Amino acid sequence: MIGPLSYKGLYHLFYQYNPKGAVWGNIVWAHSVSTDLVNWTPLDPAIFPSQPSDINGCWSGSATILHGNKPAILYTGIDPMNHQVQNIAYPKNLSDPFLREWIKSPKNPLMEPTSENKINASSFRDPTSGWLGKDGNWRIIIGSKRNTRGIAILYKSKDFINWIKSKHPLHSAKGTGMWECPDFFPVLKIGTFGVDTSLNSDDVRHVLKVSLDDKKHDYYLIGTYNDDKDKFVPDKGFEEENIEQILRYDYGKYYASKTFFDDGKNRRILLGWVNESSSVADDIKKGWSGIHVSWLQ
Repeated sequence: MIGPLSYKGLYHLFYQYNPKGAVWGNIVWAHSVSTDLVNWTPLDPAIFPSQPSDINGCWSGSATILHGNKPAILYTGIDPMNHQVQNIAYPKNLSDPFLREWIKSPKNPLMEPTSENKINASSFRDPTSGWLGKDGNWRIIIGSKRNTRGIAILYKSKDFINWIKSKHPLHSAKGTGMWECPDFFPVLKIGTFGVDTSLNSDDVRHVLKVSLDDKKHDYYLIGTYNDDKDKFVPDKGFEEENIEQILRYDYGKYYASKTFFDDGKNRRILLGWVNESSSVADDIKKGWSGIHVSWLQ
């Protein structure tokens, strides 16, 4: 599941898709639109391998609405060395509510593993939507691991193009393995309305959700975001040693979820992937695999 957004009266759902079969491989960003989150119209794929920085696959990422109501997509590409790197794409025509065509930046990749940053080149993927700090700079997190410690690597940027890795992660937890499809957002302490991803005040708590690659389930923590130190501090009972024993969005076969803020209706929408229990042979026989589900706040 990747990059949902609301733009000019349409909901856009981007998702991992193999145009050549019902099993994983040949990954592109499929694209569908809806007016009601129930009935969806498929469009041509939004992003597909075309640059050295994504020539071996366009993996998960997220969409962010930048200043001036301009959407941008950050996504993980697989380069010629099969390293996981982070790229950006923009709509070709902002006046098109369907956002049919996307243009990749010639500056890709924007973030990549190096000998200096010591990031694991095979465990560096799935950038989140961006949020603004008090200093006016953008932040995102990217899932990773070091040995068996799961990590939410934090990056900052003034312009959403030039990114600087923070010295410390937003959060990490020992023994949890690779953190895929991380998500980070505020929720009101009291009330049922959703709030903008950049909001931080005494009236909100923050949710950090991770998809544990080793467990194939989605887990989330509730806590406080210290935006002076750019650290997420879990509430009591959500300490790292308990991460696999705490809250899950849903049970059964459910994974790789993402949220976005629907500012038109002041609600946060969660979309996830139900990856079933079918065998590969069954998926090939029926011609499809996996379904999408959503929750509204």
